[in-house]
Amino acid sequence: MADKEGFKISKDFHLDIKPSSEGFHVKGLNHCDWGMKNRLSKIFNSKSGNTVMLAFDHGYIMGSTSGLERLDVVIPPLMEEVDVLMATRGALRTCITPTQDKAICLRTTYDSSVMYDDMSIGGGISTDIESAIRINASCMAVQTFIGAPGEKNSLELLCRSVDAGEKYGIPTLGVVAVGKDMVRDNKFFSLATRIVAESGAHIVKSYYCEGFEKIVAACPVPIVIAGGKKLPEQEALTMAYKAISEGAHGVDMGRNIFQAENPKAMAKAVAKVVHENFSDKLAYEFYLDMK
Repeated sequence: MADKEGFKISKDFHLDIKPSSEGFHVKGLNHCDWGMKNRLSKIFNSKSGNTVMLAFDHGYIMGSTSGLERLDVVIPPLMEEVDVLMATRGALRTCITPTQDKAICLRTTYDSSVMYDDMSIGGGISTDIESAIRINASCMAVQTFIGAPGEKNSLELLCRSVDAGEKYGIPTLGVVAVGKDMVRDNKFFSLATRIVAESGAHIVKSYYCEGFEKIVAACPVPIVIAGGKKLPEQEALTMAYKAISEGAHGVDMGRNIFQAENPKAMAKAVAKVVHENFSDKLAYEFYLDMK
C-alpha cells in the first residue's frame, strides 16, 4: 500500500497547462461509452463546458426547508434558467412535469437527518439503479463523508453506485460532505475531491475554498461547487465567479437561488457567470436590473 511518509513536500500542479479535452468537452471523461457521454452532455453545456444545477434535495434530511415549503410552487418557474435539476425521486415526482427535458441529477443515497448530532454516522442506498433507469436520470448523486465516522460506508456506497451506473451508462456525482467536526480548508478538500474521483465518481461536488485552483487541477474529473449556506446575492455571485475563473465546471446552488429575493433573476445571473463569462460585478448588475 502507499506509504504516507516519504513523499516530496513541494508539488507541481502544472497550472499553466490546461487539461486536454481529447475531442469531448467534459474533463477526463473522453473514454466513456456513448450513452454516458450523451448523459454528460445533457449536464454540461457543450459550448461553455459548464453547468448550472438547481439543488432542491434538502428535504431528505431537513424536512420543510425555508424557501422550499411548496416545491410545486417554487421549483417549476426556475427550471428554464438552469441545466440540471438535483432532487430526490419523491420530490421529483411531485413537482416536475415529465414533459420537461432538463437533466436530472437523482439523489440516490439517504443519510441521517438533522435530528442526529452528526449526519455522517450512517446512510444507505435510497434509490437503486433500476429506479434510476425508470426515472431516466442523467446522473446519480451519492453523499460521501471523508474523515468522518461514515467514511467507510459512504465510500462503499459510492463505489457500488459507480459500478451499477457504468453497466447502464449513468454517471455518478460524488458529493463531498463535511462532518460537523471537519475543517473546510484546502487540505481537506484536496484530499476529499481526489479520493472521490479516484473511487470512480464522474463528477465531484465540493465547496469553494482558498487554493481552489490547485484542488481543481489535481482532480481528474469536473468539480461543481456547492452553493452552501445562504449568502447575500452579491457574495454568492462572487463565489461562483471565483470558482469558475479558477477551474470549476459549474455550480450546484439551492438556497442561494430559491431563498434569493428574486429567485428567477438570481438563477439567470448565475447562468451568466457560468456560461457567458460574466464577472461577478456584471452579473450582480444584471440581477439588480432583473429585479
